[in-house]
Amino acid sequence: IKFLSPRWGFENVPWASFLKQVKEASYSGIEWFPFAESGDYKEVLDLLSHYELDYAIVMAVVRPYENFELYLAHLEEDLNKLIKIGDGIKAPLFISAQTGREFFNDDQVRQCLEICQRIQDKFTIPIYQETHRNKWSFAAHRVGEILTKNKNVRLTLDVSHWFCVSESYLEDQQAAVNEAIKHSCHIHARVGHTQGPQVWEPAAEEYKEALNAHLQIWDKWVAYRREKNESISITTEFGPAPYLIKGDRTISLIDEQWRLNIWMKDFLKNRYS
Repeated sequence: IKFLSPRWGFENVPWASFLKQVKEASYSGIEWFPFAESGDYKEVLDLLSHYELDYAIVMAVVRPYENFELYLAHLEEDLNKLIKIGDGIKAPLFISAQTGREFFNDDQVRQCLEICQRIQDKFTIPIYQETHRNKWSFAAHRVGEILTKNKNVRLTLDVSHWFCVSESYLEDQQAAVNEAIKHSCHIHARVGHTQGPQVWEPAAEEYKEALNAHLQIWDKWVAYRREKNESISITTEFGPAPYLIKGDRTISLIDEQWRLNIWMKDFLKNRYS
């Protein structure tokens, strides 16, 4: 299993220090949101090569748009730029695209997916649709509907968003969940709950139900990928504030985010080894 560390939350840590820490923690690579930073991408790619680390890219259209046509133009332009970051140096494993908005209709979603498919086919780098609040993939029922019409769609499955949106552990939406599992090529291993996208402490007894709800889905996904002899990659994606609530924590929030992700990596590595 390839475990990836999020760059999200560590944007202000110098790249050399960050990647050295990632390597020493036995991650296989990172998940990177390049538009959140400025600088020389080549320097980052050289450091990734030096540390023998892979990377995936997370993207969303962050520029404002006045209408749907402008959104599509931004989506295509951004994807074309991001997919070529590693040209001649080091290509990404895949792009995880937070595409569209929750209010886009079926035809608008179709057009977004067609752009992703066209660019994926041109550059032969996979583009996965990340399940995410605020995007077309905001809920299990919505993704289930779209997958029935778009058999080629592949997902980055972050089920913490769906638990939060539906205020349930999807007990009554198992058909949609099972279909999503078959279409998922990567997962974001963050533990959410019915009232939020991130628990305070995944190892705490009070969040046992939430953790087990995630594990039931992740276990099925890992078993399905192994049955199909497909690659398995997981990003441990506990995030910074406001996902991470300060409360009465006594260590720095950046150290706490790192600790939570290391716990998640080690827990899943032991579970699936």
